[in-house]
Amino acid sequence: ECREEVNLMAITSNINYPHDVLPVPLQEGYGLTPTSPIIRTQLTTGRARQRRRYTSTPTQAKVTWLLTDVQAQTFEAWFRDALSDGATWFNMNLRTPGGESSKVCRFTDIYDGPALTGGNYWQYTATLELWERPLLPPPWGNYPEWIAGSSLLDIALNREWPKHDGA
Repeated sequence: ECREEVNLMAITSNINYPHDVLPVPLQEGYGLTPTSPIIRTQLTTGRARQRRRYTSTPTQAKVTWLLTDVQAQTFEAWFRDALSDGATWFNMNLRTPGGESSKVCRFTDIYDGPALTGGNYWQYTATLELWERPLLPPPWGNYPEWIAGSSLLDIALNREWPKHDGA
């Protein structure tokens, strides 16, 4: 049973992608497409006016799996039963520019496949909807120099900073 909490800030799910028995999506063809958070109005002068319409918008991820016979059966049964044929939100580790971490996502429609490839594998493709764009939390965007220098800051804080003895 899935517990879904929907509000303007967050959504959660207690259903997880079965990483222990199914592989992660392939890197080839993987990509993220954010939904625009702005609204644009074309003016008769040829100029346009635009503004932010939403502060939280979803991102779509195009994913592909190559699965063995048993993995394909597992995937299709999990999709049907645990996700109510893809309608339910679930947690899945996905790679973004910020690294690999768990994202709340769901299928936008049923997957494409299975298509036999390489003689022994079944290829499935799908589009996942991530609840929100995978970004650093606000207000980090106001400090690009801190983000760009984060590896140096990490070294300074964790290696060079004097140990605190609690006194």
